[in-house]
Amino acid sequence: MVHVTIADMMPPEDLQYGLDVTGLDPASLGEALRAVIAEAMADPMRMSTWIAALSLAEQSAGLNMLRRLGGENPEPSIKPTSTDRRFSDPAWKSNPFLAGILEEYLARSKAALSLVESSRLPEATRRKARFAITMMSDALAPSNVPWMNPAVVKEAIDTGGSSLLRGMQNFMQDVAENRAMPRQADASGFQLGVNLAATPGRIVLRNELIEVIAYEPQSPQVHAVPLLCSPPWINKYYIMDLAPARSFVEWAIRHGHQTFAISYRNPDASLSHLKMDDYLRLGLVEALQRVEEITGAKQTNLVGLCLGGTIGLIFLAYLAARGQAKRIGCATVTNTLIDFSQPGDLGIFTDEATIERLERRMSDRGYLDSKEMSGTFDWMRANDLIWSYVVNNWFMGKAPPSFDILTWNGDSTRMPAAMHSQYLRSCYLHNAIVKRGEFVIDGTPIDLGKLETPLYALGAETDHIAPWRSTYATVQHVGSRDVKYTLTNSGHIAGIVNPPGNPKSHYWTKDRADGKQDADGWRATAERREGSWWNDWAGWIEPRAGKLRKPYDLPPGEAAPGRYVRNETGPPHR
Repeated sequence: MVHVTIADMMPPEDLQYGLDVTGLDPASLGEALRAVIAEAMADPMRMSTWIAALSLAEQSAGLNMLRRLGGENPEPSIKPTSTDRRFSDPAWKSNPFLAGILEEYLARSKAALSLVESSRLPEATRRKARFAITMMSDALAPSNVPWMNPAVVKEAIDTGGSSLLRGMQNFMQDVAENRAMPRQADASGFQLGVNLAATPGRIVLRNELIEVIAYEPQSPQVHAVPLLCSPPWINKYYIMDLAPARSFVEWAIRHGHQTFAISYRNPDASLSHLKMDDYLRLGLVEALQRVEEITGAKQTNLVGLCLGGTIGLIFLAYLAARGQAKRIGCATVTNTLIDFSQPGDLGIFTDEATIERLERRMSDRGYLDSKEMSGTFDWMRANDLIWSYVVNNWFMGKAPPSFDILTWNGDSTRMPAAMHSQYLRSCYLHNAIVKRGEFVIDGTPIDLGKLETPLYALGAETDHIAPWRSTYATVQHVGSRDVKYTLTNSGHIAGIVNPPGNPKSHYWTKDRADGKQDADGWRATAERREGSWWNDWAGWIEPRAGKLRKPYDLPPGEAAPGRYVRNETGPPHR
């Protein structure tokens, strides 16, 4: 049972295959992994110590298996975490062979990661190698082998083998229709405008990049200051208007805000030339102008999510540089990065060499395909977003769940090549936005220090896309003294889909955030509150939304959610 060589533990052909099927950058991750192995091989003392530790761990796993076969119940040398659902079936503990296989797998996985952690290579290289090792360890888990997985075997016995037949049918369907990836959700029960993106509204602007949705008021009076929602353009806008009773847009409307939202077009090759400058000019600039035309209001409040918050803060600095800062009354940014010095898991893929390879791939068609980006996100949490569905759909023959968030997640968008390259270089590579005057958009250098707009910033405790400490850094870069930071206990998506009523929801907040205080210092002095941050936000924005008045008259327009969210195009409309 003792296998100590790296080649045996992580065969190069298996690694290459895994990288190929992910759609990730095999050159980037493979080079990092080879660098870690080469560095370890060049240090015989460290390598021999590592081999000895792995040998002892595997010998312990083997001896424990023999003891179990003899009727004993030894304590395993290493256990899966309490949150690891792959090995929740009791057979992984009670069956001597399965318990031994699991113990050996965990020991190998831990040893592989320890080789990376002990490396003296730059952190960027180690992060890529760590990701590659983790990805392959996840792929090689014994729970992913159907005849080893006790839940799969039991299902096959209980159904007389029909589960295996259904699983094969699911597999063939996914090969034909889903790029050989297991479906995460059954979208058949969802329909845009009916139970997704269903808040009543109308299209009041359409240009070559965006539609602006004006939502119908749902209260006899509204606040004088309208609300404009700025969603991310990497996904469809309706994560902000997901479903009845789960829609942030609906929540805002029912709290008396005359609400508008941007819906981005799903770009094709004809829009490959668009840059972030165009997303600002054709996006927020024109959307704000249209809101002002319809309402006649001197100020508009802004809510941005993820990349929509990033471009929103850039927009505020753009207006401030042009002497127009007062057009925005207050701003809310949720799960938003503006300081990319600690960018989270996506930072793995954003060095110069990786961006150049990505640019060559994009140049052939003029855009980054949505499936490439969604695949990258999925492989960052492969156990939850890939392998669990392989087991459920393909091995056990079950249908994926019917879930609104996962249905939305599968409805992603493309990104123009020019814009995506500019975004990666400016943000992830150079962190230019937080450097005074270095980031120039539409001919205007920006300075976040000149922002005096009241700001509500939200982070999510378990967010791997926009780590909460990095989202907190926003309050340290803006010039406003009226800044509130709130931290929810959820993740990147649940950070916005967080309706009241969930007994597990809670958040931390303070009336004001001090930019001189670091993230951990802020948290140590913040108050924990039960419930959804939506309630906290509603209380914060109400005194900044103006007096109550009768709803604004809206011009005629096509019914929401519009054409762009359905990947359709149409004539310009204003």
